[in-house]
Amino acid sequence: MFFWNKKGRGELNSPEYIIVGLGNPGTRYENTRHNCGFMALDLLAEQEGFKIKKLKFKSLCALETINNVKCFLMKPTTFMNLSGEAVRAAMDFYKIKIENVIVIFDDYALPLGSVKIRRSGSDGGHNGIKSIILQAGSDNFPRIKIGIDRPSHPDFPLKDWVLSPFKKAEGEKLEASLAGAVEATRLIIKGGVDKAMNDFNGQSK
Repeated sequence: MFFWNKKGRGELNSPEYIIVGLGNPGTRYENTRHNCGFMALDLLAEQEGFKIKKLKFKSLCALETINNVKCFLMKPTTFMNLSGEAVRAAMDFYKIKIENVIVIFDDYALPLGSVKIRRSGSDGGHNGIKSIILQAGSDNFPRIKIGIDRPSHPDFPLKDWVLSPFKKAEGEKLEASLAGAVEATRLIIKGGVDKAMNDFNGQSK
């Protein structure tokens, strides 16, 4: 539940972390590779027993406690390329430092079934991350990358690949990597970025 003070701001119940799952809104994109961030956040919410359904900051969002830490979870509805607008609005409202913004997203450079953690870094060609860096003015935020594989054919357009749906045969690896991303999120929330990196980097689930 949100609580507001007389100035209309949320300091009375402000979160310590913002957790962002990246994706595109609408049923058309629900099972596509580019929506792994949404999928991971939905899995986390399901495990914790709540839904991400409030509308605020151009996002579907929820303010919940995870591992005894107050967190603001958000799925930007701006479409991928403008994700940073939603993230920046939430950061400004809650006065959250960029270091406490955890972003979960897809990475075609990683094999399906893998999860990789980074403390900071460049956008790597990902438009959602590029938008967040631009709006926040910093790339110093932890991110959880979910591998989605590269196209099987070198001439397959990357834009079409990331917007393509997962195949039934890929379901087991996808489920394992989403579960890994959720576990890594919990580790980071507890102050364990290094542990999350040690546990997941270089592993295939």
